[in-house]
Amino acid sequence: MDSDAQLPEPAADLLAVATSVTPRWLRRITTEAATNGGVDASAFGDDLDVLVRSASSGLIDELRRLLATDVDDQRTNPLSLYRDAVAAPTGFLRSIGVPPPPPDHFAAERFPDDVYRIGPAAWSDIDPSLHEPGLVWGAWKAMTVLRRRRDEGLR
Repeated sequence: MDSDAQLPEPAADLLAVATSVTPRWLRRITTEAATNGGVDASAFGDDLDVLVRSASSGLIDELRRLLATDVDDQRTNPLSLYRDAVAAPTGFLRSIGVPPPPPDHFAAERFPDDVYRIGPAAWSDIDPSLHEPGLVWGAWKAMTVLRRRRDEGLR
């Protein structure tokens, strides 16, 4: 699909809100992790802006591709894309010497690459405005899959 307008409404709504809040989320998780690690985030200068622009662009592009993919062919979900997107802030934080927080064995076991524990557990961890479109999209996807299976005689 070439255009957001071609996305089903729940996907288009999710993408629109995600596009608006993703840069703010990336900036927030990076500065909070730095501050929690004792590093003054005001010293980041343009480096943080570059990180936010690049990581936001990449994440939104991945999200757009996923949402444009037929639900039966999707092998991940939007929230997982956000969890994977912590790689860029993590690399940035490591490069400026921000120490990770003390180990959390539960988090380390489930999200081993999220050493700063900045990945979202839920849509509202990214931004409260993503909660509803994220849930609506998930319900729409489940309904679509169930209808197809029913039409195929599998449900």
